[in-house]
Amino acid sequence: MIVYGRNVLEEVLKSHHPVRKVYLRADESSKLSSLVEKLKKANFPFTFVPRRKLAELCGEEKNQGVVIDLEFKYADEAEIKGDLVVLLDHINDPHNLGAITRTAVAAGAGAIVIPKDRSVDVTPSAVKVSAGALLRIPVVKVTNLPRTIDNLKKKGYWIYGADMKGTSVYEEDFQPPVALVFGNEGEGLSRLVKQKCDQLIAVPMYSDIDSLNVSVSAGIIMFEIARKIRRVE
Repeated sequence: MIVYGRNVLEEVLKSHHPVRKVYLRADESSKLSSLVEKLKKANFPFTFVPRRKLAELCGEEKNQGVVIDLEFKYADEAEIKGDLVVLLDHINDPHNLGAITRTAVAAGAGAIVIPKDRSVDVTPSAVKVSAGALLRIPVVKVTNLPRTIDNLKKKGYWIYGADMKGTSVYEEDFQPPVALVFGNEGEGLSRLVKQKCDQLIAVPMYSDIDSLNVSVSAGIIMFEIARKIRRVE
């Protein structure tokens, strides 16, 4: 997978995510000197190339002089762990995947779960929107999301589904471990996934606006749950 940008590279270095090679703009070597030192320290392969080569690699002129050829692999379902995990029920927009994932990492989530079919994959666009944070959390692709929910229940997770008709997230007292499911941008939670949820929760509205973008709603809900399960005042 080809991704680009200095912030993305910083996240790659922090997470020690495996790379095939890092490409740096040759005529900006002095501006990139601190990144070069970090690459050397991490023993990451890198090379300097002309600006045109960078644009050819990533398809974007505005790449901050950094292009990364990543070795990206989805995690196994056995890697789903932690006191908060996030499941995405047929999210289609890579921007939403990137934004939700960055928030999930910030909220201390242990994994992101997406279904194999009718769902966005991890793409360079999603990585860019997450500013590289997507590379710091296991992303698990599963064949059957309802079955995965059943497996999480067996491990002790309480399953919350985000739904406009749910109970206010501010009224709930969450006990870990928690699995949180967000639905499709247009249709919300699918019927079977909704049935599998132990409880539905929502962000209360204070005007005639009836809903929020899923990534905005996800941010509000995740941080409220994180605050409560870790008892942060």
